[in-house]
Amino acid sequence: MFVQDLEPVADSLGLSALIAALPLVTVLVLLGAVRMKAHRAGLIGLAVAVLVAWLAYGMPLGQTLSSGAQGVLFGLFPIMWIVVNALWVYRMTVRTQHFDILRRSFGRLSDDPRIQALVIAFCFGALLEALAGFGAPVAISAVMLVALGFQPVRAAVVALVANTAPVAFGAMGTPVVTLAQVTGLPLDSVASVVGRQTPLLALVVPLVLVGLVDGKRGLRETWLPALVCGTAFAAAQFVASNYVSAQLADIGAALAGAAALVALPSARRPAAEPVRTAVLTGVRSEDLDTEDPRPEVLRAYAPYALIVVVFSLAQIPAVKSFLDGATQVFDWPFLNVAGPDGEPVGANAFTLPLVSTGGTLVLLSGLLTAGVIGVHARVAVREWGATVHELRFAILTVTSVLALAYVMNLSGQAAVIGHFVAAAGAGLAFLSPVLGWFGVAVSGSDTSANALFGALQVTAARQSGLSPELLAAANSSGGVLGKMISPQNLTIACAAVGLAGKEGDLLRKVLPWSVGLLLVMCLIVVAQSTFLLGWMLP
Repeated sequence: MFVQDLEPVADSLGLSALIAALPLVTVLVLLGAVRMKAHRAGLIGLAVAVLVAWLAYGMPLGQTLSSGAQGVLFGLFPIMWIVVNALWVYRMTVRTQHFDILRRSFGRLSDDPRIQALVIAFCFGALLEALAGFGAPVAISAVMLVALGFQPVRAAVVALVANTAPVAFGAMGTPVVTLAQVTGLPLDSVASVVGRQTPLLALVVPLVLVGLVDGKRGLRETWLPALVCGTAFAAAQFVASNYVSAQLADIGAALAGAAALVALPSARRPAAEPVRTAVLTGVRSEDLDTEDPRPEVLRAYAPYALIVVVFSLAQIPAVKSFLDGATQVFDWPFLNVAGPDGEPVGANAFTLPLVSTGGTLVLLSGLLTAGVIGVHARVAVREWGATVHELRFAILTVTSVLALAYVMNLSGQAAVIGHFVAAAGAGLAFLSPVLGWFGVAVSGSDTSANALFGALQVTAARQSGLSPELLAAANSSGGVLGKMISPQNLTIACAAVGLAGKEGDLLRKVLPWSVGLLLVMCLIVVAQSTFLLGWMLP
């Protein structure tokens, strides 16, 4: 048995923490300063983590490699299993042109560009984040806004800022699922606290969006639709994450926000011509005037409705119990690790939820979608293969980062850093979201940031007397605000609207919003750690 040591290097906590930080520093420097591709930086960081665990922390090489292999498997299943199947559903709708029908349907909901920004960037972007994540919402939302006549820079900025509130529950809850796995905290507990933080962002972001689209006039004339949309989104995200399912949080929130806008009479009023002239300075897509048959419009909405139905049915206790029956639990080979207290760690056993996992449910939804929208079985299989090929570097990045995280967690590196950071005491509540924000800013992924820093946050919380669930959730909630400034997302936004090479210009426009909203999140977490907002926590 390998027993984790909190002072393996020269019997010094500080020096041990400095050595333990090398894998993280390596990844962050390679991503932020060297601007290396994320999958390469992840692999190099993993190599450093293995060397530190083996040579500095005394973990046997076989157990070190075994812990990394467990991280790889978790990265593949269930994490990328969810992402691949979700993006596959989207690709099938593009293949059959039902996505274009959906885009035109959104364009006809309102001719007011400020309302269009809420419907497409905030609500539909959240739905895309729920299904796929990894940059897809920004790219697709920006393209749709440009097609409606938005100037490219404005479209990109709106899409980037909108991609905040839903990120923590994106890709069918992948970030919080990862956070729960690497911290050992119950998924329901982590999702519940995140669901009491990010909805507060959802109240603000729609107001920011209408301001970005049309300045003070946008706020003055469309504050009510923005507030109604944000409130409906926030309420649905809170309810779903706390009482239904983390995987359904963004889907329910996106649909609730859009439904609230459609139901509000003032949101459907024609926009004044001066507003349209001032905002829509780009070229409007000609196909927006195409009238689509009602049955085809219904089929365009069907994939998202099917996902909601399948996931909702899976939450019924009897069905959930049946699906859980296929879950496999087994001892992980060549791994026998105990914590500093001598107690075996949970990772010695591995749980494989074959059917009940979100990816399998999305796959089932995709099979039903293929039948509804008319995709031949051979074409569906080809599209699935093309999806895997498209995500090959993302798969490599996620698996390498999770392997790094597992090596650091099981060798004791994360625990040592956590004990060292705990010296910040109560200040941890303010710094915790900043760490998540920084992690997402350089990695472009809330999932990766949670894998890297989740265990560290929990260890530091326990040492300083703060709630582990609060700081773990703060890592994810703060991280969502780093998404808009990550090089990955900036590049995606520029490529989508034809502004290649203008990433710096976009960064200057979104950075103040990223930092400002981060400050709000830091204050929320600090208040939740005290009597001021402590009553909000479960």
